[in-house]
Amino acid sequence: VQLQASGGGLVQTGGSLRLSCVAFGRMFSSGSVAWFRQRPGTEREFVAAMIWSGGGEKYSDSVKGRFTISRDDAEKTRSLQMNSLKPEDTAVYYCAAARPKTNYYRDYARLGFYDYWGQGTLVTVSS
Repeated sequence: VQLQASGGGLVQTGGSLRLSCVAFGRMFSSGSVAWFRQRPGTEREFVAAMIWSGGGEKYSDSVKGRFTISRDDAEKTRSLQMNSLKPEDTAVYYCAAARPKTNYYRDYARLGFYDYWGQGTLVTVSS
């Protein structure tokens, strides 16, 4: 499976962006998809995750209530809607996907849980 992330850009504080993650190859419905981000000078951190077919949405505390992960009408596209953006949301955002695993609810926030990674898309929020 190859993942392609897109939708990043420059936005002002309080603005919105929608990131998309397209999967090329077979994704199992019980697999999972997630977004991580890496801010300058920091480690990659978990943002949001969901079961590929829908449900099981999880968010980091820093984005809960502002970001929404969802499946698109396009079959192999999953998105991250980001609202009320803050300067501290500035980062390279990566989508990741995992094959079906029984430990999703325990390990969805772990980098090592995911088998496939996209190339990243830069989000810059100006103050």
